[in-house]
Amino acid sequence: MMRYWDSCWICALIIGLFGHVTVATSDDRVSIQTQPEGLVVKIDGEEFTVFHHGPALPKPYFWPVRGAGGAILTRPIDPNEKEHPHHRGIWLSVDEVNDIKFWAERGKIATREVKSTSGNPATIELVNEWLAADGVATLLERTRISIYPDRLIAYDTTVSTPPGRTVRFDDTKEGFFGIRIAQSMREKEGGMVVNSDGKQTTQECWGRPAKWVDYTGVVETRKYGVTLMDHPGNFRPSRYHVRDYGLFSMSPFGEGAYQNDPTKSQPVTLDEKTPALHFRYGLFVHSGDVIEGRVGEAYDQFLQVTKSPTQK
Repeated sequence: MMRYWDSCWICALIIGLFGHVTVATSDDRVSIQTQPEGLVVKIDGEEFTVFHHGPALPKPYFWPVRGAGGAILTRPIDPNEKEHPHHRGIWLSVDEVNDIKFWAERGKIATREVKSTSGNPATIELVNEWLAADGVATLLERTRISIYPDRLIAYDTTVSTPPGRTVRFDDTKEGFFGIRIAQSMREKEGGMVVNSDGKQTTQECWGRPAKWVDYTGVVETRKYGVTLMDHPGNFRPSRYHVRDYGLFSMSPFGEGAYQNDPTKSQPVTLDEKTPALHFRYGLFVHSGDVIEGRVGEAYDQFLQVTKSPTQK
């Protein structure tokens, strides 16, 4: 009988450098299937989300994202959307990378490799190039996304410079890891926002660092929540860009912007001396409020399943 690792090695040989393959394991609580619309992620047979990537898209993203029971917790994607049309489900990008506004989709994040594996957790591994207007890579990205049966998603991302190039991240609030929640969950519709330090409301949580921030609201008469989580091993604590209209993101690249003080700006440069940055972020989808959803336990789980970026 062929062993699992033998089958993985054969699959890797088949797909080559730019292909895609979905690998099954013996514990497929979280399954990933390749469908025309993207990589369909299911938990115990129930659809959780779909990962979209491809040459026609400005960046890869997850959409829709569903809570237990199937309720969609992300804003619909409408080609006629006028208000922040670049807020697509769950995504990772940021403006002002060598003056290119990737967050606003004025630069393209092209997926060059993708591999997915079902299991506990299921994983999606990506190689992305952040392209300048001339089509040349400004930034290289490698991301491993782990998806757990309790709807915890852990991002492990490394960004680096192409050989011989310098990359500068200027100070901006437009980034870095985010989700656009369903309209009915928004604070302006009665949703609740709280962080790990006990601060409440978008006004109190916006621009502050915290272990986590949770956004809870009602979808189809039932309460759901989404939590964003920062890892203590990241090179700098992220600040949260959480708005009453449903944007919910976090970024380490806006020290001045988030504090409304340009003198506190701390741009980041990658070059031959500092060629890469490594990030760990978590997103947790739960039913009920912070207590009912056991957000504190989910954060502990996030720390347990992720090594610090400083660890080898």
